[in-house]
Amino acid sequence: MKSIKILGSGCAKCNKLYEQVNQAAGQMNIEYEVEKVTDMNEFVKYGVMITPALVVDGDVKSTGAVPSIEKLKQLIND
Repeated sequence: MKSIKILGSGCAKCNKLYEQVNQAAGQMNIEYEVEKVTDMNEFVKYGVMITPALVVDGDVKSTGAVPSIEKLKQLIND
């Protein structure tokens, strides 16, 4: 199962990334769990300074942007 975290304050970009990740992972037919993380201390643990950030299985894959569905599929799969 893929563990996916969206790090962000709950802004529009953060919410959009959450929606896009669910759509991308759903299209991939994989088992996954998406968690929204708004705790700044967690951001620091991952070294994230710009949100939204995408974390897959503990690795930061993207910061400060909302990648396309196709790009998200690649990031989730890597």
